[in-house]
Amino acid sequence: MNIYVSNLNHQVTEETLKNTFSAHGQVNSAKVILDQFTGYSRGFGFVDMPDDQDARTAIEKINGTEVDGRAIYVKEARPKTEHKGSYPTRTSF
Repeated sequence: MNIYVSNLNHQVTEETLKNTFSAHGQVNSAKVILDQFTGYSRGFGFVDMPDDQDARTAIEKINGTEVDGRAIYVKEARPKTEHKGSYPTRTSF
């Protein structure tokens, strides 16, 4: 199960995220999302756990707890949707 984690302290590393969730089961991967221009954390990430029951337990136990000084929010990640089309273009300035 893919898990969405938000309100992360900008100092939280992927290793910290993995260690936090591994207390509740096996973790395949942990990813902190970085801003593509600055390289700084955007304050959210994803954790992938192979066992759905372990993942549900982790969500229940970790949601609202404090990690590196901030209460984090944890829920099942929604599937990524494909965006079709583009943003409207500006015709005049």
